[in-house]
Amino acid sequence: MTETVERTKNGAILYDKAIINQISDELFTPNGWLHAEILSGPLRSGGRGNTMFVGNIPRQFVLRHYMRGGLLGKVVRDTYVFSGEDLTRSFQEWRLLDKLASNNMNVPRPAAARFRRRGTFYTADLITVRIPDVVSLSQYIASEERDEAFWQSVGTSIWKFHEAGVYHADMNAYNVQVDKDGDIWMLDFDKGALKPPGTWQQETLSRLHRSLRKVLGLDPQLHFRDRNWEQLLEGYFNASRSA
Repeated sequence: MTETVERTKNGAILYDKAIINQISDELFTPNGWLHAEILSGPLRSGGRGNTMFVGNIPRQFVLRHYMRGGLLGKVVRDTYVFSGEDLTRSFQEWRLLDKLASNNMNVPRPAAARFRRRGTFYTADLITVRIPDVVSLSQYIASEERDEAFWQSVGTSIWKFHEAGVYHADMNAYNVQVDKDGDIWMLDFDKGALKPPGTWQQETLSRLHRSLRKVLGLDPQLHFRDRNWEQLLEGYFNASRSA
């Protein structure tokens, strides 16, 4: 890992020279790349329209502009209160991802992060290396019914993150991703952290369960039933007992 911080006119950029050896503000905009396309997907898996694939074909990077969600996001779109460079959303997520990726966990490798100050507020962006051939869990179970072994593997994978103390603030059917080999990946660690064991582990599981049920409401033909959730939990708790 080569962590470099470069000051800009109104903020700073944190990047890994081994991945991107020349950085600029322009690379945090679609126009800074030869090719760029907005990430989209079925069952609302495209998020808030703030994420893009950028780079050569096939697109090598994912560019995300930090946007607020929920009711507050309807009023305050993309600004946050500045309380120090190291506490910006983008720098914190970059450093967490770097630590996890360096420990061979299935997360995107961070390339660059930026913040730009506007008085007491700031906006933020993150560039990560694109994971090849992954789809969201929601999309993966929409295409066909998945067997018990798959659902158990999802539970086992979540346990591995929890065992490492990895807190994901928004574990849902879109941020849990599946690659062509059926391996599980985690995306979007905004507000994520490393924590000691606690109630947050059950809370993140419950959040994923609610998300799956919500997606099922969008498409009742989705291949997700109560038994699948029980299989996921079986994989999770079997992994925890054998740890």
